[in-house]
Amino acid sequence: MALTITALHPLFAAEIGGVDANAALAPAVVAALAEAIDRYAVLILRDQTLTDEQQIAFATYFGPPEINIGAHRAANQRRLSRPEMADVSNINPQNEVHRREDARRMFNLGNMLWHTDSSFRNPPGCLSFLYAHAAPSRGGETEFADLRAAYDALGEETKADIANLRAEHSIMHSRGILGFTEFSESERAALPPVIQPVVRVHPGSLRKTLYLASHASHIAGWPVPEGRLLLRDLIEFATKREFVFVHRWRAGDLVIWDNRCTLHRGRPYPIGERRDLRRVTTADQTAMTEGAA
Repeated sequence: MALTITALHPLFAAEIGGVDANAALAPAVVAALAEAIDRYAVLILRDQTLTDEQQIAFATYFGPPEINIGAHRAANQRRLSRPEMADVSNINPQNEVHRREDARRMFNLGNMLWHTDSSFRNPPGCLSFLYAHAAPSRGGETEFADLRAAYDALGEETKADIANLRAEHSIMHSRGILGFTEFSESERAALPPVIQPVVRVHPGSLRKTLYLASHASHIAGWPVPEGRLLLRDLIEFATKREFVFVHRWRAGDLVIWDNRCTLHRGRPYPIGERRDLRRVTTADQTAMTEGAA
């Protein structure tokens, strides 16, 4: 069956048909998917059947998977054995739904803020591959925002004002917004802040794009309150409804997105229902960061 592409939004996002993600991919198929990612930034592959190992193998066609930050947690706090896998679920190692006050649930609530994966790392995240083993009966959608289209829509004065700005990104900042501060000393040591440009050139499409996230704490060299106001205004602008695509999950969905030119966030769902999503993110080897702050 030939690969098919069906656009899902006027600006970005597409559904891909004709690809079995647990099978060996021919170079031509990998190239076609990479081209589609560069064009659409968010790809949906329905009705997939993947083990964790198969999901990691599929992601590896597109770059080296990063080691997830959950690997820094104690072994009895981790449900998934592979360090490349991010556990974007509400399930504990005993296969039970998290209690409302569980610290792992509190940490994952940060995924409901607009963000791009691993912007707080060096190198930052490139592509993410999120696969659904189980989805709730309602809610739990993932919203995506097109940061290339948002940049294009900015006024020329704003583009000039932000052209050379840099922002400090930290996972501790984004989780601190919600009041979560329960990081171990080893986690803090392994995840120092990094400096990222506010505007990047997307290497696949050569389009300029905003590079934003809830992880972005402040503008380097500016008073902190002033920088935070600017970042808040830019995220508010970039997440206007015309720039946003909403994906409604069902089991077997594999969603790929480009962290270099999109924002995303999860949405609420019934606290007692299972939501088992697992993510692999590749490292952006071409990113230009300025190192730890």
